[in-house]
Amino acid sequence: MTGCAPLWHPSPNFGPRRNGLRPQLIVLHYTAMASAEAALSRLCDPAHEVSAHYLIGSDGTLWQMVREDMRAWHAGAGEWMGHTDINSRSIGIELDNRGDHPFPDPQMQRLEALLPRIMTRWSIAPEGVIGHSDMAPGRKCDPGPRFDWQRLATLGFARPARRSNAATAATPQSFRKAARACGFTAEVDDATLLEAVRLRYRPWGEGPLCPDDLTPLLD
Repeated sequence: MTGCAPLWHPSPNFGPRRNGLRPQLIVLHYTAMASAEAALSRLCDPAHEVSAHYLIGSDGTLWQMVREDMRAWHAGAGEWMGHTDINSRSIGIELDNRGDHPFPDPQMQRLEALLPRIMTRWSIAPEGVIGHSDMAPGRKCDPGPRFDWQRLATLGFARPARRSNAATAATPQSFRKAARACGFTAEVDDATLLEAVRLRYRPWGEGPLCPDDLTPLLD
């Protein structure tokens, strides 16, 4: 898909970034609504006090609701790399999806056209492209287990997961240390942390902590 000019659909739900902060992260969400149009209405309704910078429909239609230099209200409470107020540190992208089905190729292509432009404008590294569930473990689960993070990583638009055939001993302590080094610094219990990391790197993972949960976090 070529081109990435968004349709401007301004939301009143925004404000200035606080304390002189600028975007260091891109946070991906799913809308969990019936349609892109329903999500667009919600994100632009002052009664709901939520917004995002961009919304991408399942057919690849791209809307922009908030200027990138302004603070959209998409992330809420959470923490990443020891930092809070993620709204002031990030650009939010909503994807039209309920979380229970794959993300269509036209939508992914549009996202893949948009991400490098944002990353270049704000000097955001692939490690700065995260999911809502990464910075709000236990509270949020989007963009969910159906989102293809490996596809983004292969293109250089997200942190790649390490792959190794060598077994690595995994304990709650070693797992938490590795997860924190990758950015998962929110104070949550071991089970919630494991669930959040699996959503990002091993959505098919089940059962107790194992070496395959630790391996993707290692450099």
